[in-house]
Amino acid sequence: MLLSKLLREESGQGMAEYGLILALVAVLCIAGFKLLGDGISGKVDDVQKAIKDPSSVNTSN
Repeated sequence: MLLSKLLREESGQGMAEYGLILALVAVLCIAGFKLLGDGISGKVDDVQKAIKDPSSVNTSN
């Protein structure tokens, strides 16, 4: 009786699906950061240089 009730219970399946979706989003975010990492790193370096020496900022862009 208890075993048949556990087999019919579906609330745990919904949580498992949310977990899989969350894992997929995390993998996509990591892949995106890996692909864009060099470009983002270059921009962060530019900002750091501008903060340290504001006269070195190229305002022609």
